[in-house]
This record gives sequence, C-alpha cells and structure tokens, in this order.
Amino acid sequence: MAQYEYLILMAACVAITLPLEFVLRARVYRRLPLMLPTILVVVVAFGAWDLLGIARDHWTYNPEFVTGIQFGMIPLEEIVFFIVIPLCALLSYEGVTTVLNFFKRKRAEKGAGDAA
Repeated sequence: MAQYEYLILMAACVAITLPLEFVLRARVYRRLPLMLPTILVVVVAFGAWDLLGIARDHWTYNPEFVTGIQFGMIPLEEIVFFIVIPLCALLSYEGVTTVLNFFKRKRAEKGAGDAA
C-alpha cells in the first residue's frame, strides 16, 4: 500500500478541489484550450528541473513510496504531481475569483439600492 501513497495523495488533491468546478463553476476543465498550455508549461519546466536534479544526484525517489513506473528517470507519480497540482491551483484560483466577484456584485447592488 505504501507504494501508492503518492498517487493516493494526488487523487485526494483532485477529489478535494474537483467540487469547485461544479459548485463554484470554476470552468477549468471546460476550458481545455486555456488549461492545457498551462499544464504543459509546468510539466516541461519542472520535468526538466527534475531531470537535472536526478541526473546530478541532488534528489531521488524512495522506491517504497512509488509504483516503479518510470518515464525516463522520472517516476509516474512526479509527472502526475506536475499535472494535478497546477489543476488544483487553477481550480482554487478560479473558485476564489468566483466568490470575490459574487461579493463584488452584491456590494454594487447594495450601493445602487442605497443610492435610490
């Protein structure tokens, strides 16, 4: 079970933030043309950073906590991390923006009602 901890953690991150797509209408998954380049930049930039760190023996991944599936020198879990965490960040950002815009509209409506 320990070898799946990293993937389970990533699944938990998705599960926690996924409701923002529907409850707050974050519209991250529905805007693939905007989402995919964002994720691609993160995967490429941090993938290169990881490759450099691994090649120079700056860090390693404990085989006890990863599945053993590799993409070159990078474990599957790390690639999943580079996809999941930016998605969670985008969902959180869009969710907060939705809430702030809601309160901004309410304040504007109240101000317009007070002026009448």
